[in-house]
Amino acid sequence: MEELINKIYDGEELLAIIIKNEFNEEGIHFFTPNDYSQQLGYMKHPQGKIIEPHVHNPVPRNVEYTQEVLFIKSGKLRVDFYDLKQNYIESHILKQNEVVLLIKGGHGFEALEDIEMFEIKQGPYVGDDDKTRFTAIPKDEIVSK
Repeated sequence: MEELINKIYDGEELLAIIIKNEFNEEGIHFFTPNDYSQQLGYMKHPQGKIIEPHVHNPVPRNVEYTQEVLFIKSGKLRVDFYDLKQNYIESHILKQNEVVLLIKGGHGFEALEDIEMFEIKQGPYVGDDDKTRFTAIPKDEIVSK
């Protein structure tokens, strides 16, 4: 199962989690600790499984970093990972039905095929104040894993 879950680190700092398409475990699996501002989980239940109706209570939260989830509906996407100081770390290629949680650090993307994807992140979005853009690694220096 470990080969189906890729974790990208900068030293001890977890920057991202990639869940491969082939991940297929029964039950509920959360890949994030409870204190993350974005939770990523996977659920596989048999027909007839009942999830009781519920509402979520208002709970004050303090969000320091915008965390994003990308779900690849179709196509291929290269994700380039950077540390908090904008230094390149490595790249990974995501394909159909794969998901990445971008936790910290920087990231850039290149669509390697026509792509459809969903992006899920906290809000509200604050425009240009929400991100700092920087120069991407040259293509000839990319190291894909």
